[in-house]
Amino acid sequence: MPTILFLSAVIAFAGLLLLVSTIKIVPEYERGVVFRLGRLVGLRGPGLVLLIPFVERMVRVDQRVVTMDVPPQEVITLDNVTIKVNAVLYFMVVDPQHAVVRVMDFVRATMQIAQTTLRSVVGQVELDELLARREAINERLQRIIDEQTEPWGVKVTIVEIKDVELPQSMQRAMARQAEAEREKRAKIIHASGEFEASKMLGEAARVIAAQPVSLQLRYLQTLTEIAVEKNSTIVFPLPVDTLRVFLDAARMPAAAAPPPDSAEQEHSA
Repeated sequence: MPTILFLSAVIAFAGLLLLVSTIKIVPEYERGVVFRLGRLVGLRGPGLVLLIPFVERMVRVDQRVVTMDVPPQEVITLDNVTIKVNAVLYFMVVDPQHAVVRVMDFVRATMQIAQTTLRSVVGQVELDELLARREAINERLQRIIDEQTEPWGVKVTIVEIKDVELPQSMQRAMARQAEAEREKRAKIIHASGEFEASKMLGEAARVIAAQPVSLQLRYLQTLTEIAVEKNSTIVFPLPVDTLRVFLDAARMPAAAAPPPDSAEQEHSA
């Protein structure tokens, strides 16, 4: 009796193992690459997949987008500047059969291609171009890496340069260059302002020369502005031109009236 129970347990366990090896559940984001006696049969899934026990074998391949950090690479640019550059890579498997059959480890292979391509592309550009035209370099990296990984069934969607680490001496030189550029723009703006101000002053001088009374009005306006400061004593010179306007106004009626002697002579005649 105990022998029969033991054999029954062994048979049940073997049947369970057989069932587990026969029935597979493949999620929506995965595909199963099935091999029958070592020969590629095709894809299975998603959903419930039935395999022939001890004859068929299935390799799961994840088709979701994989985010991979490319470690910092020490690169010498075209203008002989040593920098460290790292990047981030986004890729996905579009052909699971090629990803399993044509390459041993497509993730590691993609990483190696990304590192070598990053060093090669950055080494062909100057530092200023790397800093100013990063989007164009990213597109070039994506195109080259994607061409290399296409036979493996891997699609590289995005490559972005994350950080560019410069030497301390180069950082100081760039800081001095930026400071000199800002000083240059400040001087140009200041000179332009002085030029515009001089033109406006010239226009004002021509107006004042045409209308001498405007000079007196400006003088009085200046006195008013000074008085706002609430100083205890204000001493200001009185220009002769200010009195000349009033003296000319006073002389005009006197000049218009006839002399008294000439009036008496005409009456007597």
